[in-house]
Amino acid sequence: MKLKTYFPILDWGRRYNRATLTSDLVAAVIVTIMLIPQSLAYALLAGLPPEVGLYASVLPLVAYAIFGTSSALAVGPVAVVSLMTAAAVGRLAAEGTADYASAAILLALLSGVMLTVMGLFRLGFIANFLSHPVISGFITASGIIIATSQVGGLLGIKTEGHALPQLVMSIVENLGAINLNTVAVGAVALALLLWIRLDLKNWLNRFGLPKGVANIIVRAGPVFVVFLTMAWSALFDLGNKGVALVGQVPQGLPMLALPSFNLDTIQALLLPALIISVVGFVESISVAQTLAAKRRERIDPNQELIGLGASNVAAAIGGGYPVTGGFARSVVNFDAGAATPAAGAFTAIGIAGATLLLTPFLAILPKATLAATIVLAVLTLVDFSILKRAWNYSKADFAAVAITLLGTLLLGVEVGISLGVGASILIFLYRSSQPHAAIVGQVPGTEHYRNVKRHQVDTTPDVLSIRVDESLYFANARYLQDLVINQAAENPELKDVVLMCSAVNAIDMSALESLEAIQHQLSDLGVRLHLSEVKGPVMDRLAGTDFLAHLSGGVHLSQHQAMLAIAAARLARRDPAVPTSGTEPLKAIGS
Repeated sequence: MKLKTYFPILDWGRRYNRATLTSDLVAAVIVTIMLIPQSLAYALLAGLPPEVGLYASVLPLVAYAIFGTSSALAVGPVAVVSLMTAAAVGRLAAEGTADYASAAILLALLSGVMLTVMGLFRLGFIANFLSHPVISGFITASGIIIATSQVGGLLGIKTEGHALPQLVMSIVENLGAINLNTVAVGAVALALLLWIRLDLKNWLNRFGLPKGVANIIVRAGPVFVVFLTMAWSALFDLGNKGVALVGQVPQGLPMLALPSFNLDTIQALLLPALIISVVGFVESISVAQTLAAKRRERIDPNQELIGLGASNVAAAIGGGYPVTGGFARSVVNFDAGAATPAAGAFTAIGIAGATLLLTPFLAILPKATLAATIVLAVLTLVDFSILKRAWNYSKADFAAVAITLLGTLLLGVEVGISLGVGASILIFLYRSSQPHAAIVGQVPGTEHYRNVKRHQVDTTPDVLSIRVDESLYFANARYLQDLVINQAAENPELKDVVLMCSAVNAIDMSALESLEAIQHQLSDLGVRLHLSEVKGPVMDRLAGTDFLAHLSGGVHLSQHQAMLAIAAARLARRDPAVPTSGTEPLKAIGS
């Protein structure tokens, strides 16, 4: 069982049969066709030779098939991680040099080690620090930056920079060098790819083609565009007309080896590797869990960390660069019927075959075709509707989205995501430092107590009941203290204060000191302090302190019992003959 936990292949592998083999093979063929042009394009986006994208699509898929838990997730190069790789490595070496490629490989290795270690130590919760608004803002901004960076490829001019201002400036400065042949190739490729995505399926259905065949043709559409523009390039000798071509691509697979280790390079890549690891994991686990829910399968986030870690280590050994689970190709893999992670392994075989057989023909492929492929792929990432939804729902979430989006656009991907995480944490601390606390009263005819601002309730002038709706810790304890004391100071008739603790899951030492301060300040005012509906674990903590011994009031099982006990005690003080049995406070246990 322990081996199956870390090697899921031992679990699904023993149930493998001819039916699942057929499903996986069909899915692998479709994903392979889709992945070839994407891998080439994303490698160029990362500033690497196009064949590196193919290298990064072989061993990582095999590694994920062994260690991953999703039957549909397709691992490989993706747009956002490619952009982040270019931003990280571009600071250390010039694009096109051996040092640049070596740093990208080392980045994959560092990312793989980090992900694996996080998985072994079950640190999947780290991804929770990237909230959905932050991720949405980051991906939207990244999509805009990626699309802008490819404008140069579509126009035949050089663009520089990894943030929007630099990219736009470089485009403007080089407008005079536009190559019309490149513009023609880019425009045709972009138009064909757009038509394939939006209308080809409907066109094929009108001709009566079976749905499955139509889907395969649509998925293979980008490959047809690649072959078409290659033929255009050969027939009209576009290379001698100023059109940038992919150029000579080494045939065959790279030798397996670890990257060279340089301490200064490792130190420079540690933070980018961590950011890429977390962002890649969030993107991957979101896709995996979404697809798994449709089949009622279970995804283990910590094992997914190990699976992605192994995939990145494999990418480094195989001469690739950082990879993660891609949304589009995973959906295609799912729709094509992938039954197990073995579909990824079969896809790896297909990519390896393409690397061995097709690379000699890629030399005449116009880079404008790959630029068009990237532009169309990343435009689906851009979602400005998140701004409107966040504004309407929460201004704080809107601030997180806006900070992340603008920070990424103006300052680059690493700074943008860091600003987003920082903004999210600050917003969380601000919210939790001002916990929601409601003055409550009794709903007539019931034992329920609700917010006086939202319900018609009965209250008692000399009793203040406050429901605390957050756990109490150092950041919000003073807020509660000020709230209670201010309410007490404004009500000279007040004799009892009840803190309704049904939503309090924890009280740290700072909050305990604040409760003690509340107790002393209320005592000075002649007001008793009570607690109600205290949870068992919280009560256990309080029982180990002197707080309960000095509490002027009591701890009650429910808010209603607290009110009954206070009323009975009031009557007893007026008439000592009145019995108080059944209303005594609890001082030893919690609810």
